[in-house]
Amino acid sequence: MVKYPLRRSALIPSLQLAQEEAGYLDPATLCEVARMFEISPSEVYEVASFYTMLYTEPVGKYIVQICTSISCLLCRSEDILEHLQQRLGIKPGETTPDNRFTLLEVECLASCGTAPVVQINDQYYENLTVESLDQILDQLS
Repeated sequence: MVKYPLRRSALIPSLQLAQEEAGYLDPATLCEVARMFEISPSEVYEVASFYTMLYTEPVGKYIVQICTSISCLLCRSEDILEHLQQRLGIKPGETTPDNRFTLLEVECLASCGTAPVVQINDQYYENLTVESLDQILDQLS
């Protein structure tokens, strides 16, 4: 069985592999992927900029994504976000000067039953409080 019956269906996994090597998808990488897939760089950029797991700007070692969907908001995710901004000294979309943390506000992490939730790199942290978040961040520092 063919894993990718259409060549273009391998675009996202290819972008993920490229990102793993470089840390993010810079313009030269996007152009190289476009060349490999025989599509325009703008088509590749459209895909790369649409998905939240793909980064077209440099990011920190730890990518902290906080969910601000309704379930998380009802469980006080805004307190978690405010605390993250104060502790890290950055706003959503920014990276700390030491390149350790990038803070992202995301629409949904699909963990409504355990709100509020934060994803750091590939790990979910659920039922968060400011105190439990501090413990998590202390372990990363």
